Amino acid sequence: MTDLTLPAREPGAAAREGLVVPPGGGRTVHTAAQHVTFKVTGEHSRVSSSFEVVVPPGFDVGAHRHTHSEELFYVLEGELDVMAFEPRVLTGDWRHWESESGLTAVRAEPGTVIAVPPGCPHAFANRSSTPAKMFFQASPPSDHERYFDELLDILKQGGPPDPAAIDALRVRYDIQQLTPLRHDA
Repeated sequence: MTDLTLPAREPGAAAREGLVVPPGGGRTVHTAAQHVTFKVTGEHSRVSSSFEVVVPPGFDVGAHRHTHSEELFYVLEGELDVMAFEPRVLTGDWRHWESESGLTAVRAEPGTVIAVPPGCPHAFANRSSTPAKMFFQASPPSDHERYFDELLDILKQGGPPDPAAIDALRVRYDIQQLTPLRHDA
């Protein structure tokens, strides 16, 4: 039998440990307008943050873009109206926008992936009568974690969201809002 000896770790070197988050695990923040579970944060990854998001009926994040960050959405349950393209005209309801190449908003069902590069306008809304659930990843990490915490604090106040407070929040976190956030509960 061979004696297995592991090499000594260099002084000050951190142990290499991954992160396993079980079903239902992670820190959860929620309001009537959103339910977000932080799965992987900037504490655990230098590359991205990951969240599980329950989108209630009537919630519309509003069309927006990020100058620096990129996002990925994967629909797990329910249906969402989504778009991810530069529209020919930035007016009215984003669900009626069209790109130069003819892209329009689509109904995303479970298994749909939406990849959003930096600078690309995008939006999602739950127009159905049942909650939808999606996996959401943002890169680089940390900003979206803090953004969600602060957004949920605003939404907890009840009633329609304060547009000025949301505008100021979004500017701080690299979000150019193109249409309003709405929650028609």
